[in-house]
Amino acid sequence: MDHFLYKDGALFAEDVPVAEIAAAVGTPFYCYSTATLERHFRLFDEALAGMDHLVCYAMKAASNQAILKTLAALGAGMDVVSGGEYARARAAGVPGERIVFSGVGKTRDEMRMALTGGIRQFNVESEPEMVALNAVALELGVKAPITVRVNPDVDAKTHAKIATGKSENKFGIPISRARAVYAEAAAMPGLEVIGIDVHIGSQLTELEPFRQAYEKVAELTEVLRGDGHDIRRLDLGGGLGIPYTRSNEAPPLPTDYGRLIKETLGHLGCEIEIEPGRLVVGNAGILVSGVIYVKSGEGRDFLILDAAMNDLIRPAMYDAHHDIVPLIEPAVGVEPVPYDVVGPVCESGDTFAKGRMLAPLEGGDLVAFRSAGAYGAVMSSEYNTRPLIPEVLVHGHEFAVIRHRPTFDEIINRDTIPEWL
Repeated sequence: MDHFLYKDGALFAEDVPVAEIAAAVGTPFYCYSTATLERHFRLFDEALAGMDHLVCYAMKAASNQAILKTLAALGAGMDVVSGGEYARARAAGVPGERIVFSGVGKTRDEMRMALTGGIRQFNVESEPEMVALNAVALELGVKAPITVRVNPDVDAKTHAKIATGKSENKFGIPISRARAVYAEAAAMPGLEVIGIDVHIGSQLTELEPFRQAYEKVAELTEVLRGDGHDIRRLDLGGGLGIPYTRSNEAPPLPTDYGRLIKETLGHLGCEIEIEPGRLVVGNAGILVSGVIYVKSGEGRDFLILDAAMNDLIRPAMYDAHHDIVPLIEPAVGVEPVPYDVVGPVCESGDTFAKGRMLAPLEGGDLVAFRSAGAYGAVMSSEYNTRPLIPEVLVHGHEFAVIRHRPTFDEIINRDTIPEWL
């Protein structure tokens, strides 16, 4: 469920007409719903009721300060994968004890930043990283709390570019080597082993891969405890998918996911961490764009928008589908027509959809890409010197710009000209 609905024939974000926002800030822009963000976070939190747990929002999905503050106010922790994300989380008021540092390539500077500023744990992904973290912790005179990310060799049955739990993926250590690696970690005086980490991928649409992974984690927990390790926290990652189309087929609900966690891991008495990102913010955001031209081609019509692949790269990178809807609800009986929906960037890859059936549109009309809140704004760029587009947050009857559109001068003035020029 989201809070982007037609009312009296116009698309609203909560209680604000989306066209009103477009008139104020111009197109294209991202628009997020506070009510949807809050509802989706609470679904995960309630799904784990009765267990000691922390829901850490995977902020790589959308990391605007306003979004982070909205979730932090509900008690969310944060899952970060870079020093920049750590700094964003702290700037949003998230205390270090609610921040988990993931990622396969943490640098020593990032380790120092987190150990100095406060950290809940590092999810260590390799033995070289473990050695580096131990050295940094000893240098600072502290102990670094760690989990070790294990790779359970489970097929997440998702897009190859977002699968992370198979043996050929770069993430974690093979679960078959876990005992040896945990023994190494326990022997390092700068590290404190507190648990196990696992994450098998993103946009999972069925629960069985989770079950397979978590059963392996449960078995490993018992083995490691038998080896003398104090395994008291299990970080289960994220990955639960969202519906990108309005079909009747929907991924499992957070309640189903929570029930699975309790069934497979509840007997261990561990604190549970989960790291949802996409499901929290994906359907809480839309991308609003204007039609520049409708161009007739050889056997097809092109809908040329003012949004482009640099604003929303998911279709070009992942062949991702986003429902596209007009801001004015089509009248009953209007027959849709096929369009190739494209942007103005000089790349054939700047294509959002081919042969998409939409109500007839004209230059100047506005459309919205649904389910664009996750991996939209955070993956955008200034390719073709196109300014990063505004982000807007709606709260009931109000809206605010939470990232402005830079001017061309602001973009160009970031360049530095050497003296010889």
